Amino acid sequence: MPTATLERAADRLASLLTGAPGPLADPRGSDLEFEDEVRLRPLVRGVAPEDAWAVDGGQALVADARCLQVVVTRAARVRFRAGACVEEDEGVLRAAVLGAGEGAVARAELAVPGLAADAPVDVHLLRDRWEWDAVARSVEECEAGGVVLVDGDLEADWRLPDDLLAGVLARAGERGVVVVAVTKHSSLSRSGAPLLGLLELEAEAALGPRATWWAPVARRPAAGVRVVAARLDPDARFAFRIDLPAGADPEAVLGGLAALSDDAAFPGYPYPLSVADRLAACPGWLRADVRLQLEELLDANGVPLAVRERAFADRHDLMERS
Repeated sequence: MPTATLERAADRLASLLTGAPGPLADPRGSDLEFEDEVRLRPLVRGVAPEDAWAVDGGQALVADARCLQVVVTRAARVRFRAGACVEEDEGVLRAAVLGAGEGAVARAELAVPGLAADAPVDVHLLRDRWEWDAVARSVEECEAGGVVLVDGDLEADWRLPDDLLAGVLARAGERGVVVVAVTKHSSLSRSGAPLLGLLELEAEAALGPRATWWAPVARRPAAGVRVVAARLDPDARFAFRIDLPAGADPEAVLGGLAALSDDAAFPGYPYPLSVADRLAACPGWLRADVRLQLEELLDANGVPLAVRERAFADRHDLMERS
Protein backbone atom coordinates (compact mmCIF):
# COMPACT_ATOMS: atom_id res chain seq x y z
CA MET A 1 0.00 0.00 0.00
CA PRO A 2 1.26 3.52 -0.73
CA THR A 3 2.48 5.49 2.27
CA ALA A 4 0.86 8.75 3.26
CA THR A 5 3.92 10.70 2.09
CA LEU A 6 3.82 9.03 -1.31
CA GLU A 7 0.12 9.79 -1.64
CA ARG A 8 0.78 13.44 -0.85
CA ALA A 9 3.62 13.53 -3.38
CA ALA A 10 1.38 12.00 -6.05
CA ASP A 11 -1.38 14.53 -5.30
CA ARG A 12 1.09 17.39 -5.61
CA LEU A 13 2.51 16.05 -8.87
CA ALA A 14 -0.98 15.62 -10.31
CA SER A 15 -1.85 19.23 -9.55
CA LEU A 16 1.40 20.47 -11.12
CA LEU A 17 1.19 18.33 -14.26
CA THR A 18 -2.47 19.07 -14.98
CA GLY A 19 -2.84 22.58 -13.57
CA ALA A 20 -3.76 25.77 -15.39
CA PRO A 21 -1.13 27.70 -17.37
CA GLY A 22 0.94 30.08 -15.28
CA PRO A 23 4.32 31.80 -15.14
CA LEU A 24 7.39 30.45 -16.90
CA ALA A 25 10.58 29.81 -14.97
CA ASP A 26 13.95 28.13 -14.98
CA PRO A 27 14.68 26.52 -11.58
CA ARG A 28 18.40 26.76 -12.29
CA GLY A 29 18.16 30.52 -11.80
CA SER A 30 19.25 31.63 -15.28
CA ASP A 31 18.95 35.21 -16.57
CA LEU A 32 16.28 34.36 -19.15
CA GLU A 33 13.58 36.94 -19.86
CA PHE A 34 10.44 34.92 -20.59
CA GLU A 35 7.70 35.68 -23.08
CA ASP A 36 4.43 36.86 -21.56
CA GLU A 37 2.59 34.18 -23.54
CA VAL A 38 3.87 31.11 -25.37
CA ARG A 39 2.13 30.87 -28.75
CA LEU A 40 2.45 27.74 -30.86
CA ARG A 41 3.24 28.24 -34.54
CA PRO A 42 3.27 25.70 -37.37
CA LEU A 43 6.73 24.76 -38.64
CA VAL A 44 7.43 23.91 -42.27
CA ARG A 45 10.39 21.66 -43.02
CA GLY A 46 12.98 23.43 -45.13
CA VAL A 47 16.17 22.39 -46.88
CA ALA A 48 19.02 21.00 -44.83
CA PRO A 49 22.13 23.20 -44.63
CA GLU A 50 24.80 22.13 -47.10
CA ASP A 51 27.39 22.15 -44.33
CA ALA A 52 26.47 21.07 -40.80
CA TRP A 53 28.81 20.54 -37.87
CA ALA A 54 27.87 19.10 -34.48
CA VAL A 55 29.74 19.27 -31.17
CA ASP A 56 29.19 17.32 -27.97
CA GLY A 57 31.29 16.62 -24.90
CA GLY A 58 31.88 13.57 -22.73
CA GLN A 59 33.39 12.90 -19.32
CA ALA A 60 34.31 10.08 -16.99
CA LEU A 61 35.53 9.68 -13.43
CA VAL A 62 38.61 7.44 -13.58
CA ALA A 63 39.75 7.34 -9.95
CA ASP A 64 38.11 8.77 -6.84
CA ALA A 65 39.84 9.35 -3.51
CA ARG A 66 37.10 11.85 -2.47
CA CYS A 67 39.65 14.56 -1.67
CA LEU A 68 41.32 13.87 -5.02
CA GLN A 69 39.79 12.76 -8.31
CA VAL A 70 41.15 11.87 -11.71
CA VAL A 71 38.75 12.71 -14.53
CA VAL A 72 38.88 12.66 -18.31
CA THR A 73 36.92 14.83 -20.74
CA ARG A 74 36.72 15.22 -24.49
CA ALA A 75 34.79 17.20 -27.10
CA ALA A 76 33.78 15.38 -30.28
CA ARG A 77 32.97 16.95 -33.64
CA VAL A 78 31.25 15.59 -36.72
CA ARG A 79 30.62 17.14 -40.12
CA PHE A 80 27.75 16.40 -42.49
CA ARG A 81 27.67 17.56 -46.09
CA ALA A 82 24.66 16.99 -48.33
CA GLY A 83 23.24 14.57 -45.78
CA ALA A 84 26.35 12.39 -45.50
CA CYS A 85 28.82 12.23 -42.64
CA VAL A 86 32.20 13.22 -44.06
CA GLU A 87 34.23 13.74 -40.88
CA GLU A 88 34.26 12.23 -37.38
CA ASP A 89 36.61 13.47 -34.68
CA GLU A 90 36.16 11.92 -31.24
CA GLY A 91 38.37 14.64 -29.71
CA VAL A 92 41.46 14.62 -27.55
CA LEU A 93 41.01 12.75 -24.28
CA ARG A 94 42.23 15.11 -21.56
CA ALA A 95 43.00 13.95 -18.02
CA ALA A 96 43.04 16.18 -14.96
CA VAL A 97 43.50 15.88 -11.22
CA LEU A 98 40.85 17.69 -9.19
CA GLY A 99 40.85 18.36 -5.49
CA ALA A 100 42.21 20.59 -2.75
CA GLY A 101 45.29 22.44 -3.90
CA GLU A 102 44.93 21.37 -7.54
CA GLY A 103 42.92 24.35 -8.77
CA ALA A 104 45.91 26.42 -9.88
CA VAL A 105 47.27 23.61 -12.04
CA ALA A 106 43.88 22.86 -13.60
CA ARG A 107 43.19 26.54 -14.29
CA ALA A 108 46.56 26.94 -15.98
CA GLU A 109 45.88 23.96 -18.25
CA LEU A 110 42.53 25.47 -19.26
CA ALA A 111 44.36 28.46 -20.76
CA VAL A 112 41.34 30.77 -20.67
CA PRO A 113 42.17 34.51 -20.64
CA GLY A 114 40.04 36.26 -18.07
CA LEU A 115 39.29 33.18 -15.96
CA ALA A 116 39.25 34.27 -12.31
CA ALA A 117 42.38 33.28 -10.42
CA ASP A 118 40.27 31.72 -7.68
CA ALA A 119 37.63 30.10 -9.90
CA PRO A 120 36.76 26.63 -8.56
CA VAL A 121 37.54 23.90 -11.06
CA ASP A 122 35.39 20.82 -11.58
CA VAL A 123 34.68 18.41 -14.40
CA HIS A 124 31.85 20.58 -15.73
CA LEU A 125 34.17 23.54 -16.24
CA LEU A 126 36.80 21.34 -17.91
CA ARG A 127 34.26 19.83 -20.29
CA ASP A 128 32.58 23.14 -21.10
CA ARG A 129 35.84 24.91 -21.85
CA TRP A 130 36.91 22.38 -24.47
CA GLU A 131 33.41 22.05 -25.93
CA TRP A 132 33.37 25.77 -26.71
CA ASP A 133 36.85 25.48 -28.14
CA ALA A 134 35.52 22.79 -30.49
CA VAL A 135 32.55 25.00 -31.38
CA ALA A 136 34.89 27.89 -32.21
CA ARG A 137 37.02 25.66 -34.46
CA SER A 138 33.89 24.36 -36.18
CA VAL A 139 32.70 27.91 -36.85
CA GLU A 140 36.03 28.67 -38.55
CA GLU A 141 35.80 25.57 -40.75
CA CYS A 142 32.10 25.75 -41.57
CA GLU A 143 31.10 27.15 -44.95
CA ALA A 144 28.92 30.26 -45.18
CA GLY A 145 25.27 29.32 -44.91
CA GLY A 146 26.11 26.36 -42.72
CA VAL A 147 25.19 25.54 -39.15
CA VAL A 148 27.14 24.49 -36.06
CA LEU A 149 25.03 22.41 -33.66
CA VAL A 150 25.80 22.36 -29.96
CA ASP A 151 24.51 19.93 -27.35
CA GLY A 152 22.92 21.93 -24.55
CA ASP A 153 22.18 25.65 -24.53
CA LEU A 154 23.94 28.78 -25.74
CA GLU A 155 25.33 29.59 -22.33
CA ALA A 156 28.89 28.93 -21.25
CA ASP A 157 29.77 27.75 -17.74
CA TRP A 158 29.31 30.59 -15.25
CA ARG A 159 33.04 30.65 -14.49
CA LEU A 160 34.05 31.26 -18.09
CA PRO A 161 34.35 34.89 -19.24
CA ASP A 162 31.24 36.34 -20.88
CA ASP A 163 33.20 37.32 -23.98
CA LEU A 164 33.99 33.68 -24.77
CA LEU A 165 30.46 32.91 -26.00
CA ALA A 166 30.02 36.43 -27.36
CA GLY A 167 33.18 36.02 -29.41
CA VAL A 168 32.03 32.71 -30.87
CA LEU A 169 28.63 34.10 -31.86
CA ALA A 170 30.14 37.27 -33.30
CA ARG A 171 32.64 35.31 -35.39
CA ALA A 172 29.85 33.01 -36.61
CA GLY A 173 27.85 36.04 -37.69
CA GLU A 174 30.83 37.42 -39.60
CA ARG A 175 31.23 34.13 -41.47
CA GLY A 176 27.54 33.64 -42.24
CA VAL A 177 27.28 30.61 -39.93
CA VAL A 178 24.49 29.99 -37.43
CA VAL A 179 25.28 28.40 -34.06
CA VAL A 180 22.29 26.45 -32.71
CA ALA A 181 22.05 24.66 -29.36
CA VAL A 182 19.62 21.81 -28.66
CA THR A 183 18.83 20.72 -25.10
CA LYS A 184 17.81 17.08 -24.69
CA HIS A 185 16.11 17.48 -21.30
CA SER A 186 15.14 21.03 -20.45
CA SER A 187 14.57 22.42 -16.95
CA LEU A 188 12.17 25.12 -18.20
CA SER A 189 8.87 25.04 -16.37
CA ARG A 190 5.41 26.57 -16.35
CA SER A 191 3.60 26.77 -13.03
CA GLY A 192 6.23 24.37 -11.72
CA ALA A 193 5.58 21.64 -14.33
CA PRO A 194 7.87 20.72 -17.26
CA LEU A 195 7.15 23.28 -19.97
CA LEU A 196 7.93 21.15 -23.01
CA GLY A 197 5.62 18.33 -21.96
CA LEU A 198 2.76 20.79 -21.53
CA LEU A 199 3.43 22.36 -24.93
CA GLU A 200 3.50 18.93 -26.57
CA LEU A 201 0.01 18.19 -25.25
CA GLU A 202 -1.32 21.61 -26.24
CA ALA A 203 0.14 21.33 -29.74
CA GLU A 204 -1.38 17.90 -30.26
CA ALA A 205 -4.80 19.23 -29.29
CA ALA A 206 -4.52 22.46 -31.31
CA LEU A 207 -2.51 21.41 -34.37
CA GLY A 208 -2.88 17.64 -34.57
CA PRO A 209 -0.82 14.62 -33.47
CA ARG A 210 1.65 14.81 -36.39
CA ALA A 211 2.12 18.56 -36.53
CA THR A 212 5.54 20.14 -36.41
CA TRP A 213 5.63 23.44 -34.56
CA TRP A 214 7.71 26.01 -32.73
CA ALA A 215 7.09 28.65 -30.08
CA PRO A 216 9.16 31.58 -28.76
CA VAL A 217 9.85 31.05 -25.06
CA ALA A 218 12.48 33.48 -23.79
CA ARG A 219 15.45 35.74 -24.55
CA ARG A 220 18.83 36.49 -23.05
CA PRO A 221 19.37 40.02 -24.41
CA ALA A 222 22.81 40.50 -22.89
CA ALA A 223 24.07 37.37 -24.68
CA GLY A 224 22.13 37.96 -27.90
CA VAL A 225 20.30 34.62 -27.58
CA ARG A 226 16.71 33.62 -28.30
CA VAL A 227 15.14 30.48 -26.77
CA VAL A 228 12.35 28.56 -28.50
CA ALA A 229 10.60 25.22 -28.15
CA ALA A 230 10.12 23.11 -31.27
CA ARG A 231 8.93 19.75 -32.51
CA LEU A 232 10.98 19.03 -35.60
CA ASP A 233 9.51 15.85 -37.09
CA PRO A 234 5.98 14.40 -37.41
CA ASP A 235 7.14 11.13 -35.83
CA ALA A 236 8.99 12.76 -32.94
CA ARG A 237 7.98 11.77 -29.42
CA PHE A 238 9.46 14.92 -27.95
CA ALA A 239 9.93 18.61 -28.51
CA PHE A 240 13.20 20.28 -27.53
CA ARG A 241 14.48 23.57 -26.20
CA ILE A 242 16.50 25.24 -28.95
CA ASP A 243 18.73 28.29 -28.51
CA LEU A 244 19.39 30.57 -31.49
CA PRO A 245 21.30 33.80 -32.05
CA ALA A 246 18.84 36.65 -31.54
CA GLY A 247 19.44 37.98 -35.06
CA ALA A 248 18.69 34.69 -36.83
CA ASP A 249 15.41 34.02 -38.65
CA PRO A 250 13.89 31.34 -36.36
CA GLU A 251 11.55 29.83 -38.96
CA ALA A 252 14.31 29.51 -41.55
CA VAL A 253 16.82 28.04 -39.10
CA LEU A 254 14.31 25.65 -37.54
CA GLY A 255 13.05 24.58 -40.97
CA GLY A 256 16.60 23.64 -41.96
CA LEU A 257 17.11 21.93 -38.62
CA ALA A 258 13.94 19.90 -39.17
CA ALA A 259 15.48 18.58 -42.39
CA LEU A 260 18.37 17.26 -40.27
CA SER A 261 16.02 15.62 -37.76
CA ASP A 262 14.26 12.86 -39.70
CA ASP A 263 16.51 9.98 -38.73
CA ALA A 264 14.42 6.84 -38.17
CA ALA A 265 16.29 5.90 -34.99
CA PHE A 266 15.45 9.14 -33.19
CA PRO A 267 13.09 11.34 -35.23
CA GLY A 268 12.92 14.93 -34.11
CA TYR A 269 16.54 15.25 -32.93
CA PRO A 270 19.31 16.43 -35.28
CA TYR A 271 21.18 13.30 -36.34
CA PRO A 272 24.59 15.04 -36.56
CA LEU A 273 24.26 15.65 -32.81
CA SER A 274 23.36 11.99 -32.29
CA VAL A 275 26.63 11.00 -33.97
CA ALA A 276 28.61 13.54 -31.94
CA ASP A 277 27.01 12.23 -28.74
CA ARG A 278 28.11 8.68 -29.59
CA LEU A 279 31.66 9.78 -30.35
CA ALA A 280 32.01 11.90 -27.21
CA ALA A 281 30.72 9.27 -24.81
CA CYS A 282 33.22 7.86 -22.34
CA PRO A 283 31.90 4.31 -21.78
CA GLY A 284 32.96 1.89 -19.10
CA TRP A 285 35.59 0.19 -21.23
CA LEU A 286 37.28 3.54 -21.86
CA ARG A 287 37.31 4.38 -18.18
CA ALA A 288 38.80 0.95 -17.41
CA ASP A 289 41.46 1.39 -20.08
CA VAL A 290 42.47 4.82 -18.75
CA ARG A 291 42.49 3.48 -15.19
CA LEU A 292 44.85 0.68 -16.26
CA GLN A 293 47.18 3.17 -17.92
CA LEU A 294 47.06 5.34 -14.79
CA GLU A 295 47.97 2.36 -12.61
CA GLU A 296 50.94 1.56 -14.84
CA LEU A 297 52.15 5.17 -14.73
CA LEU A 298 51.79 5.36 -10.94
CA ASP A 299 53.68 2.10 -10.64
CA ALA A 300 56.46 3.51 -12.83
CA ASN A 301 56.56 6.55 -10.53
CA GLY A 302 57.17 4.31 -7.52
CA VAL A 303 53.72 4.50 -5.90
CA PRO A 304 53.17 1.14 -4.12
CA LEU A 305 50.06 -0.86 -4.93
CA ALA A 306 48.93 -0.75 -1.28
CA VAL A 307 49.02 3.06 -1.32
CA ARG A 308 47.00 3.20 -4.53
CA GLU A 309 44.41 0.77 -3.22
CA ARG A 310 43.96 2.64 0.05
CA ALA A 311 43.49 5.89 -1.86
CA PHE A 312 41.10 4.77 -4.56
CA ALA A 313 39.30 1.65 -3.27
CA ASP A 314 35.50 1.96 -3.30
CA ARG A 315 34.75 0.99 0.29
CA HIS A 316 30.98 1.07 -0.24
CA ASP A 317 31.27 -1.36 -3.12
CA LEU A 318 33.57 -3.66 -1.14
CA MET A 319 31.26 -3.66 1.88
CA GLU A 320 28.15 -4.39 -0.21
CA ARG A 321 29.87 -7.40 -1.79
CA SER A 322 31.04 -8.84 1.51
